[in-house]
Amino acid sequence: MSDKSPTEIREAMWKAMAASPYVMLGLTGKHQHSEPMYAVLDEDADSEFWFYTKRDNRAAEGGPAMVQFIAKGHDLFACISGTLTEETDTALIDKYWSKQVEAWYEQGRQDPSLLMLRFDLDSAEIWETDQSLLGKMKMFTGQTIKGRDEAGSHAKVDV
Repeated sequence: MSDKSPTEIREAMWKAMAASPYVMLGLTGKHQHSEPMYAVLDEDADSEFWFYTKRDNRAAEGGPAMVQFIAKGHDLFACISGTLTEETDTALIDKYWSKQVEAWYEQGRQDPSLLMLRFDLDSAEIWETDQSLLGKMKMFTGQTIKGRDEAGSHAKVDV
């Protein structure tokens, strides 16, 4: 396996998130547990994504936040820091509105508890566990895995 560039690893993260947009979201420094959320991604946006939630949600106040993501195949992991702010662009709120979202709101799109939060990415640390064949053989036989070529890729990405 050759080393991947941070850009290639970041693109792999976006692709994995698009395939399974479930993340754990928590406000930084609030001493509260993170909670599962569904991230709304836009293929044209590479430094932000959104969450539909309710005004009484623990993340509703916004501010510095962290998102943890694990790909479906457990071959990519990411810890993403950024800032949550209320999305006030009604065109964006409408753009991603769906029957699945509507099911969470008693009064549908007009529900007063409806809140859309935008997560603006600051930085991310991403790990890919795409081990080489040699690395996999060593793991299965209990031998020491040495170096990134045998273990996978890792990148710190600033947005």
